Amino acid sequence: MKAKLFFALFVAVVALTAAGCSADAPLKPNIIIILADDLGYGDTGPYGQEKIETPHIDRLAEGGMRFTRHYAGSAVCAPSRCVLLTGMHTGHAQVRGNDEWAERGDVWSYRAMIADSTLEGQRPLADGTQTVASLLQKNGYITGAVGKWGLGAPHTGGRPNSQGFDFFYGYNCQRIAHTYYPVHLWSNNSRVWLGNDTVAPYTGFAPGDDPHDPSSYDRFNMRDYAPELMFREMISFIDSCGGKPFFLYWATPIPHLALQAPGEWIRRYVDKFGEEEPYTGEQGYFPVRYPHATYAAMISYLDDQIGRLVSRLKEMGIYDNTLILFTSDNGPAWNAGTDPEWFGSAAPFRGSYGYSKGFLYEGGIRVPMIASWPGVIGEGEVSDHLSSFQDLLPTICEITGTERPEGTDGISFLPELTGRKQQHMGTSTGSSRSTEDSRQ
Repeated sequence: MKAKLFFALFVAVVALTAAGCSADAPLKPNIIIILADDLGYGDTGPYGQEKIETPHIDRLAEGGMRFTRHYAGSAVCAPSRCVLLTGMHTGHAQVRGNDEWAERGDVWSYRAMIADSTLEGQRPLADGTQTVASLLQKNGYITGAVGKWGLGAPHTGGRPNSQGFDFFYGYNCQRIAHTYYPVHLWSNNSRVWLGNDTVAPYTGFAPGDDPHDPSSYDRFNMRDYAPELMFREMISFIDSCGGKPFFLYWATPIPHLALQAPGEWIRRYVDKFGEEEPYTGEQGYFPVRYPHATYAAMISYLDDQIGRLVSRLKEMGIYDNTLILFTSDNGPAWNAGTDPEWFGSAAPFRGSYGYSKGFLYEGGIRVPMIASWPGVIGEGEVSDHLSSFQDLLPTICEITGTERPEGTDGISFLPELTGRKQQHMGTSTGSSRSTEDSRQ
């Protein structure tokens, strides 16, 4: 009853605002999308993970709704993100693959990209593309993107600040994101130089290195860990909004390869898992002394960041007026030290090569999705509503009273979040919500 009354009041405020009447904005919710990178359906506690600890993600699910049939926009990074931000499925989306725009030159050379920023990034979204960010920006939202972009190279109209974001900090280029210790990141349209050395992605052992000696891996772990820098900038962005409604797209690179995590988090899982054989680099990316421990450490580190974000929202008194959507861009990776079968990363589906990331099987495209919005979404809800990334734009438009552009492909699942009847493929059926655990 509380959720229904809150939602009715929210709808009334949106209607008054649309009619030109003055209305206080506190009920205009903040929107946060947390997009993990290559996080499998089974990689977190709410979806059955038993080896990796994710207490903060667990609490998000306990306080909100866990979707069991949610699908990424694609089986790889860039097209999936394009679907999420534009509301256009891959039959209509501009980006349909990880297009590295190779005709520009030596785009796979890390050193060449550092020397020439025009070699960074992927083929861009077109100028004037309507994204979730640009729509909310026009509706009075302050918009920020932090993390990995991949939808438009620097100096093009596809960069974040040209696609509706007031603020951007992170990796513009997916290829540079193959190291968590890059030489530089981007702050809006300018490079920010970090205190890391030029160790190119895919660098292997030096002659004489012992794969069982932890010191042989020192060169791959430097000073400035990009996810921590990006998290600090993200909190600063939220603080800078001054109580005005904001939209935050947090596209963390975790747990995409290469496997790299802060040492204290790796040690936790070395203690938990015990001794293991190293990954020595034969499948690309960096060698890793403790691959299982490092993969788990990365996810638990992200979980800890989510806990810190929630704590900050509560300190600011805005948590109850914030919708958080947690999901992943595609299924788990299957190479270079990852071990999706050992972790059950895609469970109950297959996570091995041919069935996970890069492939249109359940393991490649079914992803976690948790929605948390205190007072609006009931606690501990489980939904088997069939949804996908193209549904996020219309859902957010309906929530915020933003006019949805013509030609988008998704269906708003706001009714599912609030317990009303949910539209399914053009027909109205009963809600598919449940408070029972209905893991597939």
